[in-house]
Amino acid sequence: MKKLLLFCLILSTTFLYVAVVFADDAAKSDTVNGWVSDSKCGAKGANAGAEACTKKCIAAGEKPVVVSDADQKVYSVENPDALKGHEGHHVAVTGHVNGDSIHVMSVKML
Repeated sequence: MKKLLLFCLILSTTFLYVAVVFADDAAKSDTVNGWVSDSKCGAKGANAGAEACTKKCIAAGEKPVVVSDADQKVYSVENPDALKGHEGHHVAVTGHVNGDSIHVMSVKML
């Protein structure tokens, strides 16, 4: 009986630890300052003069992307509706970055 109780205690502690680790990772978010461009132009469309072109390309079916100011890295956007109305704008995008993609949680104009 004591062995079973000890086993259950160890098992529940392990599950609790795993839940805390995953919750901590899920709570982390990054902010990327950059331009909302389109997947066709990418970093070439990361400037104030490309707003009209970006809007045109996105309306034609291209996907919106975020091009970072720091290194011109192009991030694909997992939830493109979050950038609606910010096509061609210089923004601070806060979200979960996973490699070359970002899940946008909030957008703020710069």
